[in-house]
Formats: sequence, structure tokens, C-alpha cells
Amino acid sequence: MSRFTTTMYANAASSTKGFITGDPDAPLRQSWAEVHERARSIAGALAAAGVGRGDVVAVLAGAPVEIAPTAQGIWMRGASVTMLHQPTPRTDLVRWAEETTTVIDMIAAKAVVVSEPFMAAAPVLSELGMTVLTVAELLTGPPTDPVDTADDDVALMQLTSGSTGSPKAVQITHANIVANAEAMTVGCDFDIDTDVIVSWLPCFHDMGMTGYLTVPMYFGAELVKITPMDFLRDTLLWPRLIDKYRGTMTAAPNFAYTLLAKRLRRQAAPGEFDLSCLRWALSGAEQVDPLDVEDLCDAGAPFGLRPEAIVPAYGMAETTVAVSFSECGRGMVVDEVDADLIAVLHRAVPATRGHTRRLVSLGRPLPGLELRIVGEDGCVLPARGVGVIEVRGEPVSQGYTTVVGFLPAQNERGWYDTGDLGYLTEAGDVVVCGRIKDVIIMAGRNIFPTDIERAAGRVDGVRPGCAVAVRLDAGMSRETFAVAVECTDFDDPEQVRRIQRQVAHEVIAEVDMRPRNVVVLAPGTIPKTPSGKLRRAHSLALVG
Repeated sequence: MSRFTTTMYANAASSTKGFITGDPDAPLRQSWAEVHERARSIAGALAAAGVGRGDVVAVLAGAPVEIAPTAQGIWMRGASVTMLHQPTPRTDLVRWAEETTTVIDMIAAKAVVVSEPFMAAAPVLSELGMTVLTVAELLTGPPTDPVDTADDDVALMQLTSGSTGSPKAVQITHANIVANAEAMTVGCDFDIDTDVIVSWLPCFHDMGMTGYLTVPMYFGAELVKITPMDFLRDTLLWPRLIDKYRGTMTAAPNFAYTLLAKRLRRQAAPGEFDLSCLRWALSGAEQVDPLDVEDLCDAGAPFGLRPEAIVPAYGMAETTVAVSFSECGRGMVVDEVDADLIAVLHRAVPATRGHTRRLVSLGRPLPGLELRIVGEDGCVLPARGVGVIEVRGEPVSQGYTTVVGFLPAQNERGWYDTGDLGYLTEAGDVVVCGRIKDVIIMAGRNIFPTDIERAAGRVDGVRPGCAVAVRLDAGMSRETFAVAVECTDFDDPEQVRRIQRQVAHEVIAEVDMRPRNVVVLAPGTIPKTPSGKLRRAHSLALVG
């Protein structure tokens, strides 16, 4: 039996902690032993459906109360879980169906497990010749003991997409999960007796599925979990749950904290929530903006939020979840560097005057992970040299399942090229500057889209996390860029003109370059990944 499954089943039997779902309408607390018993029934039904070791099972379900026992039941059969991307009210359903069919074919799914609110997809999938099982049916299966597993068995196939938009599934083994889970618990000073995790992150994203469902289930930790739709319907449900359950740990992308800060200021009375219990609020999935963190700390102060609780982090599906995060209890550390030197000479030289760039330190690599910075010539760079970030270690995936077969993620020496640009400080802390494929080169300078987007996001009326810098004339001698932003007043010509002027002004002030064009769009127009990251390569048509 693998260490992952052995430990998870043992903790299910011994843990006094539980799994809380259904807030705010129908809160339900189950012990991990109860989750395990439901998983045994699901495993029995999966066995009857012919699911066995090495198979892949796709899951299209929204409720964490169903996802947890379903995933564990799949692992009890020695199979792997692929959480399908979920459609939203703004999703093009025809395109989603096409992409989902491609994914199911790519991973060669033995079966697809479906539940609410996606039951309408069941007959469509059946008509395509797929074995469709519902969670309700699986829960009626005969309780079954787990089959044997090995550390190198695949547990999760985490969907992602390449630069072309073609789907890929990162293969995460039992050993990958254990290595990263145990490294994270050391890094965050996790205490099984006192820590309470609160999460709304989607289970089709690596942070939501691995970091904030699989890992708590593995350790038998106290977990409160709602859905992303619950969060989007009522952002303040998040702090209410932290207060209600005395949550000590949570996580979210940068844009969610920005949204939370605005809601706290506009819709909450000081003292309405007590957030002083929160000791560890991880910010990851997208680049952390120091101004947003500072704004959150200011907005959260009347509610007891402590600045030292904010934990900027760096990670990706290819490393299971986390690569690094800032030291526990230290709060955000900003590395301020000369913006011109980093753009022209690719050196992060500390500076406090003149044209500077404030970047967030993301801490040292977690135990079991090595990290290096590689220059254009392939040489390893010294401290503060800006280049491509590469990582290796036990949590790093071996590779991907793709439409053309298996593709390795590591080179012959075990290094994974993240595609991110960054540097190491003298203390060995990681700092990320941006994605190499997104860098805009103008007048011999590297301009990072995140800087442009951050500047545009400062304009009143621009929706949080809804500004994208689009590279134009890529590879030509005179590259340039345009900016697209979302605004609820997109159909008001006067407001559009104001936003266009102010965005251009803020961008010039930030990067000393003028955008070719600023476009104001309706909410939901800018393409994003299912986890909320900007799809810059897919945004070109918006600014034409």
C-alpha cells in the first residue's frame, strides 16, 4: 500500500477532526471516518463498474461533500482522479462540451462521475459513448476494502493548458502528494490539534483540490469548505466562516483578496467579523501585488486581521502545489529594485529612489525542492540575476498526459522549466517577475504585463483582476502593447473615455511606455483559465 493511502485511511480511523460543508444554508459536519465509510461504498460501486488500478476516472461535481468521498473511493480502487473544468453562467456551453470531450478522450477515462449542478451533462456524455455514473448511484454500492497501491501510482491528473490552449493533464503520483504535503506542513507550522482550514477554492484547481481538500483529508485535519459560487454570490461569507469556525488558515488568489478588501470597506461594519484567529492566509495562483496586500491589511485591520498572517506563495500543478511561501508569521516582505536595471540588464538591484519596482518575496523553496535561476546562455545565475526559474525534487511531476501522448516535464537531470522569470535574493528567497512568453520588449527593455495590469487596475471602475496587457507585433523590431479592462459602465461613452485616459496615464507612470490602445469591455469578456488566471495569448482579438 502506498504511504499516501495508508496514512489517509489510518487518519480517517483515528482523527477527531472533521469536514464541514453546506454553509450557509445547510451546514453539515462529518468526521473523516464518516467520509471514509461513504468512500468505501463508492469504491464498491466503482468495482462493479469495472474500475480498477491504473484506470482514470473523470469527475464533474460541484459539492465538496460529494467530491471528497468520491475522490477517496477512486483512490481505494487504485485509480486516479481528474477533476473536469466546470462551466460557469458565462461559459460557452458548446465550446465547453467540445473541450470536455477532448479531455475525456485524452485521459482515456474509464468512467465519468457526474453530480449536481451538472446532471444536464450526463445524457450528453452518455450519447458520446462514455460510462456515466452519478454520485447518488455510487453511494449505494456495497462497502469494499481498498486495493493495493504503490507510491508511483498516479493519484491525480490535474488539468492545465499550454500556450496553444491545448489541454494537458499533469500526472501527480501518490509520492508527489506525500512529499509536498509534508513539506507544506513544516513550512506553515501546521498544528493538527488547533488549526482550522477554511476554503472556497475550486476542486478543479490544484490549490483547491490538492492543497485544500486532498492534503487535509490525508492528515485528517479540520476543514471547512464551500464552493467558488458560494464565494462569488457573497464574498463576505468567507470572513463570516473564518469568524464562525475560528479559522486559522485559508488561501486564495491575489484578485480574491482585492475583492475582499473592497467588500469589507463597502459592506461590512467594523467589528462585524473577528479575523484575529487567522494566522495563515496564503496568496498564490497568480502574482502577488504588494499594493493589494497592503490594501487588504488596511481594510482588514478593523476586523482584527493581522498583517503578519498574509503569506505570499509560489507554486504550480507541476510541483503538486507549492514551491515556496514566505516565512510563517513574517507577513509580506517587499523587495524594491531598480526598474530600469531589471528591464535592461536583467539584474534586480536594490533601490529606494528613482524608478523602482516593488516585488514580493516568496520565501525559500520548501523541503525536498531545489530551485535555480538560468540565464539565456543556459548558465546558472548568481543572486539577483534575472532568468528562468527551474525546480526539481520529490514533489515535481514526471510529466503530462496530452492529446499526442506522454510528454516529460523534467529534463535529463530532473529540472522542470517553469516558464517563469525571476531571481533569488542573497538570502535565497524566490522572487517572480512574470512569464517569459508574456514579456513585452520595447526599446531594448523588458516590460512585464503584470506591471501594466496592476497600473490599469488602480483606475476607479476597473473590475479587480480584470485588466490584461496584450503583446502586439511580437518578435518584430518594434513590439508594442494594448490594454483591455472590464467595467460595469462599458456602455457609458463618458465613463469609457475617462477610463481610457486614466488607464493610459497610470500605465505610462508605471512602465514609461504608452499603450497603443485601451479597450473597455463588458464584465466576463476577458478570457481566463478555469482557475482565474488571465489568458493573455487569447486576448489579442479583444484589442484589434
